[in-house]
Amino acid sequence: MNRRTLLGGAALLALVLGALPAAADPAEALAALQDQVLSTGPNGEEPTAASEVTLTDEEIEQIKGMGATAAIVLHYGGNDWSRAQVAGLQDQFAKMGIEVIAVTDAGFKPETQVANLETVMAQAPDIIVSIPTDPVATASAYRAAAEAGAKLVFMDNVPQGFTAGTDYVSSVSADNYGNGVAAAHLMAQALGEEGGEIGVIYHAADFFVTRQRYDAFKATIEENYPNIQIVAEQGIGGPDFTGDADKAASAMLTSNPNLKGIWAVWDVPAEGVLSAARAAGRDDIVITTIDLGENVAISMAQGGPVYGLGAQRPFDQGVTEAILAGYALLDKEAPAFVALPALPVTKDNLLEAWETVYHAPPTENVTASMGQ
Repeated sequence: MNRRTLLGGAALLALVLGALPAAADPAEALAALQDQVLSTGPNGEEPTAASEVTLTDEEIEQIKGMGATAAIVLHYGGNDWSRAQVAGLQDQFAKMGIEVIAVTDAGFKPETQVANLETVMAQAPDIIVSIPTDPVATASAYRAAAEAGAKLVFMDNVPQGFTAGTDYVSSVSADNYGNGVAAAHLMAQALGEEGGEIGVIYHAADFFVTRQRYDAFKATIEENYPNIQIVAEQGIGGPDFTGDADKAASAMLTSNPNLKGIWAVWDVPAEGVLSAARAAGRDDIVITTIDLGENVAISMAQGGPVYGLGAQRPFDQGVTEAILAGYALLDKEAPAFVALPALPVTKDNLLEAWETVYHAPPTENVTASMGQ
């Protein structure tokens, strides 16, 4: 049981944002999120700021002399978030003289990830950085990897029964609860004082960080915006998250003709909501989500249905994970849970936010869309 379960959404938001009136001011609430982390770790751990995770020049030189290797074992690699994570990891590992010998993609299937882990372990990497597709189904495979000597650093989620500092080095995450809060305030900002009925498309899986987003979005709407009513909810399991969300949103729009907005749990399902809205001729629908992918960014840039989102910082997350792997090689004590703050994004700060998230200029498709 973590802190959020004990305190409840209302108490936690009151602690961080101060006591809010019945109808919050979205702009003020979003500004208050910038320097806060609302999430706790998978086992209820208090967050450590990523800025506190560092290596000295001498420590980096020591790591370079080890000739260490690393493998990156993803849940799936088919989105901008995963690609940015890998880029951050590879960039930092290169600075530390650590060779990345494998990058795998499980297609969000636990059995594929287990097979990937077994294949990777045949190469005996010193480090594995990974995000479990399922904390139960993959636990034994991660346990075998740890027992074989691999140092484990996790993105977002950890296997069931694993303890930081004993079974793995650390877990690193965005503030997923905070990003869910941001997406809710952005929805309220877009709908205005009139409010209205909205739908929610969540991830129907035992996946810690996406559950945090869903819980945060619902709690923030229900506790702060009495003029907004959640009238439809649908879980999607994937692996075709775009197609599943398209079907779910289409059904919502048909059953609820007064629907004003739909929240999707991340950008890939949000693309499915966009498709459904276009097919229904509902370009007026408001969509908010989490993760700054190119397709939702283009919609924002064009003033389309995607009004705003809570962005993670995947490149910086990857850098932090690589540094923590260095901690393990040096037997340096590591924090159990490290988190990076939420980043609310709308068209107004889209180009700047892209640079922050990806450490690269916005794509041509995004910049070209700003003038449309």
